[in-house]
Amino acid sequence: MKTVLKHFVCFVVFVSLIISAKAQDSSSFKKERFIPVVTAAGITYSASVYGLYQLWYKDYPSEHFHFFNDNSEWMQMDKCGHFFTAFQISRISSDVLLWTGTKRKKAIWFGAATGLAFQTTIEVFDGFSSEWGFSLGDMAFNTLGCGTLLSQYLAWHELRIIPKFSFHHTAYADVSPSLLGDTPGQQLLKDYNGQTYWMSFNVRKLVQKDFFWPEWLCVSAGYGANGMVRGNMSESNAAGYYPYRQFYLSLDIDFQSIHTRSKLLRTIFYTVNMLKVPMPALEFNEHGVQAHGIYF
Repeated sequence: MKTVLKHFVCFVVFVSLIISAKAQDSSSFKKERFIPVVTAAGITYSASVYGLYQLWYKDYPSEHFHFFNDNSEWMQMDKCGHFFTAFQISRISSDVLLWTGTKRKKAIWFGAATGLAFQTTIEVFDGFSSEWGFSLGDMAFNTLGCGTLLSQYLAWHELRIIPKFSFHHTAYADVSPSLLGDTPGQQLLKDYNGQTYWMSFNVRKLVQKDFFWPEWLCVSAGYGANGMVRGNMSESNAAGYYPYRQFYLSLDIDFQSIHTRSKLLRTIFYTVNMLKVPMPALEFNEHGVQAHGIYF
C-alpha cells in the first residue's frame, strides 16, 4: 500500500520549525536567525530522508527507475494527502524564512520550493522501488499544494483559502488492519475512510468588506470517501464493500485571524490552523444528504 505516511514523516519532523515561525516579515534581515534556521532545515532534511530510507525502503527490493499509475486507487484520497502535506511544508518553510527577515518574494518562492523538494525526494525513492514507482499523479498534487500556497502569498500576502485535515475512527481498519492500520496512530495515517480533507474559505478576507460576519469564521468544503478496504474499487467490491465519495459543507475557524498579543497563543494558533475544527456539517453522497451534529 502506497500511503502519505512517508510524506507525513517528513512533515512531522519539519513542523519542529513552527515554534520559530512568524506570520509576517521581520523589519530587516537577521543573520543570527537565518543561519541556524537553514542549518536546522538542512540537517532535518538529511536526517529525515536517511531515516525514511532505513525504515521504509531498505527492506524492499529496488530496480531501475520506473513510473507507477495509482491515480485510480483509494478514490484519490491519497492525492488529497499529497496536496495537504505539500501545502503545509511550503507554508511553514515560507513563514520561517519570513521570520528571518528574508525578502518576501524570495521567502515565498524558496518556501514553496522546499515543500516540493521534500515531496519529490520521496517520489524518486518510490521510482526506484519495486514495490511502488514514481507517480505523476502524486507529483501533480504535490505541485498543486505548493502552488496553492505560493499563489495566495504572492497575490494576497496572506491565506484566504486554507487546506485543512480532520479524522475519525472507522470500523474498516478492523477489516483490513494490514492496509488501514492496527493502532490508532497507524489508522490516522493509513485509514482513508476516516480522513477528510477540507478547503476553508475565510469569507471576510475574500470579500474584503466589513460586515456582520466574524473575521475568523470560515465556510469549509470537505472531501472524503467511505467503504474502502482495498486500494482498487473492484477489489473492495469483491470483498463485499462498495466505496463511495463524500462531500461536506461546514463552518470552521481561521485561528490566525484571532487577534492576540500572546506569543504562545499565536504559536498555538499557527499550529492548529492546519486542522479542521469539529462542527456541524452536511454530507452529500450518492445515497443522499446526511446532517451531522458534530463532524470530525
